[in-house]
Amino acid sequence: MVRVELSKTFRFEAAHRLPRVPADHKCHRMHGHSFAVDVVVEGELDQHMGWLVDYADITSVVEPILLNELDHRTLNDVPGLDNPTSERLCEWLWKRFAPRLPGLAAITVHETCAARCTYRGR
Repeated sequence: MVRVELSKTFRFEAAHRLPRVPADHKCHRMHGHSFAVDVVVEGELDQHMGWLVDYADITSVVEPILLNELDHRTLNDVPGLDNPTSERLCEWLWKRFAPRLPGLAAITVHETCAARCTYRGR
């Protein structure tokens, strides 16, 4: 058996502010990010197909949620994201993706090219 891990990166633009940090913290002010989201699935390689899953199957679950619910929005206004830290955004995305994405292993939210959070559903 061959066990593999696939990763696909998606992007969206959004604004947010972190209401629980001190008022003089820079993240207390409204600001925007070009977010990147890595979605990782893992499992046994289908020997006939030669793959774990079609990348298009991942896209069909992830893109509608990112584009319709998060892109060009203020994350604080999205139900369940009143304090939209990267950690909370990972958790929120996990709850949305996991029921429809078998083998979901990790979600990484990149706020910047140097700052990111990974959540593995536990």
